[in-house]
Amino acid sequence: MPESEPPRLDAAALAELTAWRRELHRHPELSGQEAATAARVAERLETTRPDMLLTGLGGHGVAAVYEGAAPGPTLLLRCELDALPIEETGRPDWRSTVPGRGHLCGHDGHMAILAGMAELLGRHRPRHGRAVLLFQPSEEDGRGAAAVIADPAFARIAPDWAFALHNMPGLPLGHAALRPGPAACASRGLRIALTGRTAHASQPETGRSPMAAISALMPALTALGAGDIEDPEFALVTITHARMGAPAFGIAPGEAELFVTLRSLTDARMTGLVREAEALARQAAERHGLGLAITHHDVFRHCENDREAVARLAAALEAEAVPHGPRGQPMRASEDFGRFADEAKTALMLLGAGRDRPDLHNPDYDFPDALIETGLRCFARLTGDMLGYA
Repeated sequence: MPESEPPRLDAAALAELTAWRRELHRHPELSGQEAATAARVAERLETTRPDMLLTGLGGHGVAAVYEGAAPGPTLLLRCELDALPIEETGRPDWRSTVPGRGHLCGHDGHMAILAGMAELLGRHRPRHGRAVLLFQPSEEDGRGAAAVIADPAFARIAPDWAFALHNMPGLPLGHAALRPGPAACASRGLRIALTGRTAHASQPETGRSPMAAISALMPALTALGAGDIEDPEFALVTITHARMGAPAFGIAPGEAELFVTLRSLTDARMTGLVREAEALARQAAERHGLGLAITHHDVFRHCENDREAVARLAAALEAEAVPHGPRGQPMRASEDFGRFADEAKTALMLLGAGRDRPDLHNPDYDFPDALIETGLRCFARLTGDMLGYA
């Protein structure tokens, strides 16, 4: 098959992929709990006769490897398995059957795109090198990519190149956002726990309340935010949860906790932002005679797009007549795909889900099925350009 003409799936195969995507949507599983989703994926991949099928990668990760006849680079395409702890309020026929959980980030659609690549690679092996399809666990909490890379089995699929896409409401349907450099922000959650001493509400002076400290901390922390997304010093601090004492009228509180999300354009800026936020917490605790404990959660590195990987992906977009440009990147949201930049030349693109759709993580979001065919064409062309097809 000429490298200029990658294989395609016909309308019936695309319709079947859409039905499979909707079945995944009905059965969402949270980060670290994707056992049934991984089993569905592995069962489907087995029918395409991969040369190697790895399961249990970094938890519930699944990877299918398709070998070329001649030596060459290893190209990895990655999608995510996990859903979100959000109650779905949309009413499609394929809405979630699991209370409080939903595929409201579109990972079900990303899986369908890679399942389509498995169909193509099952029929047309790479001419040289290897194609690896990775279905990664635990993206939403930032643990999955690191766990996959740390798994000893990852050495068997170590990539030279790694690519991923993420659907993005707000961009025109089927348009791609792609640029070299930072593509998605670094972020991490801080849990700040303040401990004092409870008292009777009629004698608050006999205790040590965290009220003044937590009240001062919230505006002080958010004031650390600066710049816009194009600024290398961009920072954003969001208070996501606050709790103080017990829900009672007779008790002056003796403890409080604050959940804070820090966000920055680069990992280097995150280091300074963490230092500044922790200093504010220590100062507040000392000023009010409180105990302090700080823990870190949902740690995401920033996503850095390699210039050469971007050029390869951009060439595939152009060949497939997919409109693309830098608008939309970098995005303020985080993506743990950035971890793969330590292992390979990487590029993450955003694929427009339409301007008039609910945003990611909204309770009524649903992946647009039209993007399955668009994403599949892009990845099929990229794979053909880099590895050829037998």
